[in-house]
Amino acid sequence: MAPLKKMKKENLAPPKNYETLIQLIHERFDAMSKSHQKISVYLTQNPNEIAVHSVNAIADRCGIHASSFVRFAQALGFSGYKDLQKLFQKRLETAAPGFEARVRALEEDLEDRDDPSDFGFLRDLVVKDIASLQALLDDISGPDLSSAADMLSNAGSVYLLGQLRSAPVVEFLRYMLTMIGKKCVLLDPSGGLATHMAETISDEDILMAVSFRYYANEVVSIAENMKDSGTKIIAISDSTLSPLAKSADVLFVVPEHRHTFSRSIAAPMCISQALILATAARLQVDADLPEIPTVTRA
Repeated sequence: MAPLKKMKKENLAPPKNYETLIQLIHERFDAMSKSHQKISVYLTQNPNEIAVHSVNAIADRCGIHASSFVRFAQALGFSGYKDLQKLFQKRLETAAPGFEARVRALEEDLEDRDDPSDFGFLRDLVVKDIASLQALLDDISGPDLSSAADMLSNAGSVYLLGQLRSAPVVEFLRYMLTMIGKKCVLLDPSGGLATHMAETISDEDILMAVSFRYYANEVVSIAENMKDSGTKIIAISDSTLSPLAKSADVLFVVPEHRHTFSRSIAAPMCISQALILATAARLQVDADLPEIPTVTRA
């Protein structure tokens, strides 16, 4: 692990804008200490909060001492945290409302914000899901969608990988891919065979991996091994600093609401469905001779 003082000397001039800052964080992430890596992930996932809250407030939310944020900023060439924060404030002045901002705006538009009833659970989930789904339109790249759909349609077989909270997403992908007649294989963790099954992936196949905090170790390990072997990978995750990011040829980042037990999979399901529809459109080249079987007939 590279010493932090050495990292600071390597770049005496601080980044001039938010985009260069994020790029620098990505470049140095592997050499950072564990606490600085945690700060990096928090910064990239919550840029609006960094812009509007004090270092002490952010430190409390992140669970790391405020002095670590100051040292983090200095290691990137800033004189202190406030100089780093200015880049986030400038971004907020010109950027479209982010995920957290959408949640707050939607909450303000709805009545009974502090509804203590059981129905209140449903309302809170719907508000967060609406915000995350709206964010997809701003954050997901059209060219990335097209590239991933091309990969899926041209692949011999699609191998699907996801565990823990990601398992429902890959199960849904298996269902949809099967319905459009695309060969797919679920790397099922049952029996500890997922890693061995992944070794059967050929050059004509692709891997689609899904993982969110806290990332399943086997999913990350398989993705890294497949990347080393030259397999093309499409990934759905929650951050550009996700361990899946380095392995992915195409990465779809979906927003999440922090610190909640009931983290929704509405956004990952939506992007998954969009990918399958785009893939189906590529496979259905002749309307008179459809290649996609009809599931329900009148």
